[in-house]
Amino acid sequence: MSTRIHYRAAVAVALVAAGTVALPATASAQAGTTAATAPLVKGLYQSAYSERNDALWVTVSNGRPPVTATSLLKVAPDTLAVEQTITPPVTDATTGAREAVYGVAVDDEHNTVWVTNTRDNTVAVYSQKDGSHLATLPDVAHAREIVVDERHNTVWATAFGAGTLVAYDSKTFQEKRRITVEGASPAGVTVNERTGTVYATDLAGDRIIAVTRASDTPSFVPTGDGPISISLSRSGRTAYTADQTAGTVSVVDLRTGTVTKSVATGAGALSLETDERSGDVVVVNRTAATVTLVDPRAGVVEETVTTAANPNHVEVADGSAYVVDKSGAGADGADQLTRIDLRH
Repeated sequence: MSTRIHYRAAVAVALVAAGTVALPATASAQAGTTAATAPLVKGLYQSAYSERNDALWVTVSNGRPPVTATSLLKVAPDTLAVEQTITPPVTDATTGAREAVYGVAVDDEHNTVWVTNTRDNTVAVYSQKDGSHLATLPDVAHAREIVVDERHNTVWATAFGAGTLVAYDSKTFQEKRRITVEGASPAGVTVNERTGTVYATDLAGDRIIAVTRASDTPSFVPTGDGPISISLSRSGRTAYTADQTAGTVSVVDLRTGTVTKSVATGAGALSLETDERSGDVVVVNRTAATVTLVDPRAGVVEETVTTAANPNHVEVADGSAYVVDKSGAGADGADQLTRIDLRH
């Protein structure tokens, strides 16, 4: 899940402090950064935090189709313990294949969880209250990421395989809009809830695709090499992209359409989010096996945290960063969830 603009106050800071913290397999506190790591299950992908329920929703999928081992986990943020395991519906009774879940976003307004079923080319909706499967929505080719605009009752998903952004009504689950950019590969997605403008990274085109509420004609803003994830500043005037090919974070002025800073974070920059409290950007570098804290205003790295192998996604909530990895470092090859304290 990519960062969307909320309405809580945040204070931008510019602390220039370098350091590297290695995370052990159990909870610890080192160099001012507290980290707790818990093995969950094999096949972790992404997570999304529900403020309404104080829960972290984590997607799990294993292997290639037919995928039979997949689940949606409800995890306690304070203990990292799994509180509930939801099993997606079967799609093929012969093989036992299920709707494998990958991307995830939370709609606290309607108490639902939205997921992308990437290999099934669909999007699905689950109840946060009881975990029931509410709907499966078809025709989203290689559905990758998803984001909720609670203010405008809209959910956006990226159809990576079709160059398309698809919007749904978050109350009725009906499709509202479908915008296709020929030749594009939309990956990460975020939304400015004040304006309703959605922004998606075009992985192949090294640009940001922007779609306003008023028009189905997209505009384009250049960014770094291989943008795969996107987040916004609290004001909504600046976008940040994790540039997988370059191993950088690009700071993009959306008013002028220019990259104002490029910050090297590490090989395979894959996922990022904005810390609303500080204004910092938290970046997961999968190949480098690190998490980087960036001050985007100064364009500097503040801190680097070493994780287990293959960190895959970061979710920021209430002063903590939650990082899922695909290290297989736990018992029986379980992947891990790590909580990093961002409060200095």
